[in-house]
Amino acid sequence: MAEKRHVLFYEYVGDILERRGPFRDEHLAGIHAAKEDGRLLQAGPLGDPPHGAALVFADPAEAEAFAHADPYVINGLVTGWRVEPWALV
Repeated sequence: MAEKRHVLFYEYVGDILERRGPFRDEHLAGIHAAKEDGRLLQAGPLGDPPHGAALVFADPAEAEAFAHADPYVINGLVTGWRVEPWALV
């Protein structure tokens, strides 16, 4: 049987590297806190330079809650986000 995960995908503004500075520490603190308490399984930017990110959760509600509270989302650095199921085989 496939193990189910949920991936939170972010799409970043084109100048994310220039604009993220004031929000980066708080964004990373949220990632570390979610990882430490087991809500977040893996996370990282996509692309080089980054154009987005993928964050893996077991619970889709936790993924959505994370996005709603993330300073990157709140401050307009994320132009779009979505949560998709991911079946591990």
